[in-house]
Amino acid sequence: MLGFVLLVASFLAIDVAQADGRPHLNMIRPPGMPLMSDSQPLGPVTSRNGTVLPPFNQTYWFDQLIDHNNPSRGTFKQRFWHTWQFYEPGGPVLLMTPGEVNADGYADSYLSTKAISGQIAQQQNGSVVIIEHRFYGLSNPINDLKAESLKYHTIQQAIEDLEYFIKNVILPQPDGDRLTPDKAPWVLFGGSYSGALTSWTMVNKPDLFAAGYASSAVVEAILNFWRYFEPIREHMPANCSADVQVAISHIDEVFSGDNKTAIQEMKDLFGLGEMTHLDDVAGALRNNLWDWQSLQPTSQNSLFYEFCDALEVKDGVSASAEGWGLEHALQAWGNFWTEGGYLQRLCRNNSPEACLGTYDPNQPFYTDTSIDNNLRSWMWIVCNEVGYLQEGAPKGHPSLVTRLVQPPYDLRQCQLMFPEAFEKPPKVDIKGTNKAYKGWDVRIENIFFANGMRDPWREATMSAEGLDVKSTPEQPIGLGDGFHCSDLSTASGLADPTILAVQQAALASMKRWLADWKPSAAHDGARVPAPASGSGPKPEGRTKPAPRKPLSAWSKGAGVA
Repeated sequence: MLGFVLLVASFLAIDVAQADGRPHLNMIRPPGMPLMSDSQPLGPVTSRNGTVLPPFNQTYWFDQLIDHNNPSRGTFKQRFWHTWQFYEPGGPVLLMTPGEVNADGYADSYLSTKAISGQIAQQQNGSVVIIEHRFYGLSNPINDLKAESLKYHTIQQAIEDLEYFIKNVILPQPDGDRLTPDKAPWVLFGGSYSGALTSWTMVNKPDLFAAGYASSAVVEAILNFWRYFEPIREHMPANCSADVQVAISHIDEVFSGDNKTAIQEMKDLFGLGEMTHLDDVAGALRNNLWDWQSLQPTSQNSLFYEFCDALEVKDGVSASAEGWGLEHALQAWGNFWTEGGYLQRLCRNNSPEACLGTYDPNQPFYTDTSIDNNLRSWMWIVCNEVGYLQEGAPKGHPSLVTRLVQPPYDLRQCQLMFPEAFEKPPKVDIKGTNKAYKGWDVRIENIFFANGMRDPWREATMSAEGLDVKSTPEQPIGLGDGFHCSDLSTASGLADPTILAVQQAALASMKRWLADWKPSAAHDGARVPAPASGSGPKPEGRTKPAPRKPLSAWSKGAGVA
């Protein structure tokens, strides 16, 4: 009997404030492995043999190679956190990076049994390591985020980091110098982008990791990722969905016309009258839909549902599934931004143009190259390798967000942020990324994919609708009724049975896979320098997925799909 229950607290929303304190909230959202809001220190930590261990937030530093294609460039300091609370000789080492974020604060949850990583470690007598991704937080090969420095910021370099780390680190535990992957099984895990990195690494480095756990893993690079909003449309309150669709369609119609009075009145309705560019105004309204990304099964009184209540509750009465209609929806949405304080929450003390405008190349959002600027580091990956541009749906398909924002809008921001790298808007090499790391075509052994039906990133995962991919014992795909990375949390509370079933299936898979692992020279785990040349993606074509099935054709049942 697996003795844990699921998730009491919601996850913290992504922090979109820049280094200078000014938010910039009119750009695509990174996937974001969640930081658990209940991640308070647990007090003294002891091992199973009674040894008092350092606190989870004890920071260690590893000498990582700046450039795995040219080790002679030297090393930089890469942060990591570690515990061997449940470790016994012969147990695995679990390795995770939070991905596209400063890793401070992740240790207190992800090193403990509040997270699935700790549950796996407890079950398998393992230790756990969290490593900060290069060019995020304080783990920077170069001490700035200029384009010339960011040439070392690639998916492949991140993969090489993981290999070099597990082959060369001496972990702060009794046998920490004898845990190379030829002598001990390593398990790679992560969520969101770092879940994708788990899959990509196991494809690129076969036999290096004994097993992997990939939560909400966005394995497929997609340029125009308009389907980001599809799980939201499918699962949000029907009345709210209906009114948002009719309102945004009308806004697009007004902004596409030549009635200057109507255009100004529409801008003023949302407190955005001073803004110059209509695509910025319409694009800014995506923020209300992006708020869905921070939801979890126990979310209550969230900002997203405050928004829907503002639109759908009138004089104490909720609208039917058809909503109240255009007139009320528009006015209520505008009031939510102005009288309801949503614009103030977004922009703090900044003007709407400074906060939500995207056309001024002198904005700090574009020019700040100091380290620990997560959105800049993420934009480099977006603009070069993955895309994930969250735009309006094609004409003829229901859309929750404006169709005035299309890929050229976001690719222009790439050019403004990195003018020395892009003389014109970039052509994102999604074909090369999917060719190199297999995307939806991944077929490897001993990796568990855990996904959620309500996850806005679902359509880039192995549970995207229309994929003809079978869940197998070697590559299970667990599908619960959760949101983004809901399965990562195992904090005590009322369990969602579908997510709990996914977690139980993952633990069973890990137990089976690790029981079969044997030390072998084939793992090539000796402490050796990085490879002399990279093996990153090349721009070639790939096979398209099977035609998409409607949602009704998919089971919403618990556990492994």
